[in-house]
Amino acid sequence: MDAVNNTKKLTDAERIDRLRLIRSDNVGPRTFRVLLQQFGSAGAALQRLHELARRGGASSQMRVCSKDEAHAELDACHEFGVQLIAPEEAFYPPHLATLDDAPPLLGVRGSLETLLRPMIAIVGSRNASAAGLKFASQLARELGEAAFVIVSGLARGIDQSAHRASVASGTVAALAGGHDRIYPPEHDKLVAEIVGGGGAAISEMPLQFPLDEGESETPEPDPQADDRARIVNLLGPSPVLVDDLIRMANAPPSVVRTVLLELELAGRLERPGGGLVSLI
Repeated sequence: MDAVNNTKKLTDAERIDRLRLIRSDNVGPRTFRVLLQQFGSAGAALQRLHELARRGGASSQMRVCSKDEAHAELDACHEFGVQLIAPEEAFYPPHLATLDDAPPLLGVRGSLETLLRPMIAIVGSRNASAAGLKFASQLARELGEAAFVIVSGLARGIDQSAHRASVASGTVAALAGGHDRIYPPEHDKLVAEIVGGGGAAISEMPLQFPLDEGESETPEPDPQADDRARIVNLLGPSPVLVDDLIRMANAPPSVVRTVLLELELAGRLERPGGGLVSLI
């Protein structure tokens, strides 16, 4: 998966194999990349997953995404207008493809061509001041007029202000969850305007992926004992990305972050920066 010629087109079978691999337990983007490099294809890697996990000391058989599950997700994507593209394929954002943890399959709704244009990200506070919102809007509008695509995270505050100001010139919304779980929910119409106006919405998460609705006033339930034990067992002295930990734990992001907060308050967690965490 060395970047990036963007000339290959996956066969249907290859896309299904890649979808199965990235949706299997304990396989995040970095692990996916290593498996593809080591075994040459997602299909070959799938055949070795159980053996590799057993040799690594897994106490139980890991869950491997089935062909039926992958086909069902792909069918749902088609119905929702989402295209899943790989880093080697045309229209995958070239700079994104150079990252070690580039999404193995990026779900895209809207204009694929927009993803190849020069981009600038504008992100900021959800509780921005009126002056901050006005500045973000003006900056996004002027950058759009200079032919830049504005990328942001669809959050309340600065993000939505930047998106709204650049719908006409081109904007890309990076979604926190699946394409059918727009968050915050009041931005569903904004996503429709972005996609319909020549922009795009992108996500590496499957449809129906649970969101960490941290802005909600309703608490998330406390982590269960088995969730807590599983998350702690995945941690060690070597730093791991929180996003990778969420995938490996197979638990809602809010549960993982609550456990990390508990560990941090207990003096057992270190945050070296860059979204990494490790046990002390």
